[in-house]
Amino acid sequence: MDRAVSDDPAVQAQLDRLARLSPGADTLGLGRVSALLGRLGHPERRLPPVLHVAGTNGKGSVCAFLRAAIEAAGLETHVYTSPHLVRFNERIRIAGRLIEDAALAALLAEVLDAAGDMEVSFFEATTAAAFLAFSRIPADACIVEVGLGGRLDATNVVPDPLVCGIAQLGLDHQAFLGDRIEDIAAEKAGIAKPGAPLVTLNYPPGMAERIEAAAAGAGADWLPRGGRWDAALYRERLHYRDEAGRLDLPLPRLAGAHQATNAGLAIAMLRHQRALPVGEAALRAAMGWAEWPARLQRLGPGPLRDLLPGDAELWLDGGHNPAAARAVADFFRAHVPADRPFHIVFGLLANKDAAGVLKPFRGRAITLHAIPVPGHACHAPADLAARAREAGMSALQAASPADALGWIARHADRARPPIVLILGSLYLAGEVLRENRQFPT
Repeated sequence: MDRAVSDDPAVQAQLDRLARLSPGADTLGLGRVSALLGRLGHPERRLPPVLHVAGTNGKGSVCAFLRAAIEAAGLETHVYTSPHLVRFNERIRIAGRLIEDAALAALLAEVLDAAGDMEVSFFEATTAAAFLAFSRIPADACIVEVGLGGRLDATNVVPDPLVCGIAQLGLDHQAFLGDRIEDIAAEKAGIAKPGAPLVTLNYPPGMAERIEAAAAGAGADWLPRGGRWDAALYRERLHYRDEAGRLDLPLPRLAGAHQATNAGLAIAMLRHQRALPVGEAALRAAMGWAEWPARLQRLGPGPLRDLLPGDAELWLDGGHNPAAARAVADFFRAHVPADRPFHIVFGLLANKDAAGVLKPFRGRAITLHAIPVPGHACHAPADLAARAREAGMSALQAASPADALGWIARHADRARPPIVLILGSLYLAGEVLRENRQFPT
């Protein structure tokens, strides 16, 4: 279950109530959240035009590109994403601004009071609070990120989205979604709705067939990449095309080639809807405006970064499954010069595939520092270190990110400053941002 703390006593009081919700209710399904929303007057039926985004990896970045483009067009949008990194408020953005503590405390209290003795989950209550806020404050659009899966995710109560999108797919949350990638694809495609374009990436045949079937069953127009739209990197530019024409755009400021793919999906979603006037200039601006913390984020000055020598680099990524790790590994394969030491500080929850996350880094000259994820069931550092050695890396154990960075600093060569990546759990990423005093805004 998600965990959250707040410096605001009123918010913390409601977060404590959230934490006491029945763990047994933390299962997928729309019955409980629908009943709760009914007690609140069905705010999900009164939202601004909704852009609904699913996927295993990249869906948060797609939401960031959507928000940047919509705001660059001079429009206002609400945004609902998960999980948060440092503050619970990050999940709910109202007309461009993170929700204020007073409003958040009041919303959570209203939702939990309405729930009464219902056994709703943490995420269902949070979703209800977001939709309640979004229904009351005017905006031009509403960007909603799926929490887990799609078909039975609490956000899928939205009856008539403007457009739906599916980002990269991979194996994750198998306890909820199953072990077959084709079944996971079908679950994600369960967000398809009648009359709403379903814009997706291009997937292998077995997955594509399940998505096509889900779209057809819902009465949605399926628009996979490579058909009526496409996007590609060429000569340090993002080239996009669809039936309306071609775009020649700068590369996203967000690091990694995979972010061009995420940006392409966001562009396609916006170009295949008619309610929001988002032109080429706004799409161009979005490439530089979009921000998404803990996704190949280079950390700036702060208590953690300052532990390293001045010319060192400290990066943070919350990639916690093999598909995400492949994108991160590809970036650093091109980014790290042969003469620069490369270190990975690695902590991962116990229910994640540690060997699968490490596999894309196999054969590289890497020193891995295995750490725990405080407050969560996680892989033991000794086990992570053993996995790293199996993948051909040097491996050490450390008590914390600061402990690992201190070791790296003590052994650094001034002529060859290290490049350091803190990788793994998003809970770990949130703690790193908190310790470095680099808070998402």
